Amino acid sequence: MSTKAMEVYKCDLCGMIVEVFKAGSCPPSCCGQTMTLQTENTVDAAREKHVPVVEVQGSGILVKVGSVPHPMEPDHYIEWIEVINGAYVNRYQLKPGEPPQAAFYVPMQPGLVVRAYCNKHGLWKN
Repeated sequence: MSTKAMEVYKCDLCGMIVEVFKAGSCPPSCCGQTMTLQTENTVDAAREKHVPVVEVQGSGILVKVGSVPHPMEPDHYIEWIEVINGAYVNRYQLKPGEPPQAAFYVPMQPGLVVRAYCNKHGLWKN
């Protein structure tokens, strides 16, 4: 099994997450086993609390996770929000207690991909 750029993998033992920057001929491994590919929008969870919502804000965008705000508790929160704009990637790390949103100085345009990662329900894409 080969990897593709921008894929996200998680170790089922220690929880480490990696994002592929350059495609390879084998999947990443951690703790002596192959890491699990995190496929976007596939976990059985409330879409309205996980799918990123993008709003134009001045010359950039504001990304809110969910049309209904996602919980930001220590045991259930959004770990990061990522904006992929062609060859450019912007990512914001969140912590429990913070609002599930981030502002990016990226213009709204066709092809913009926005992803968010929930520590319980995995990877979500707009």
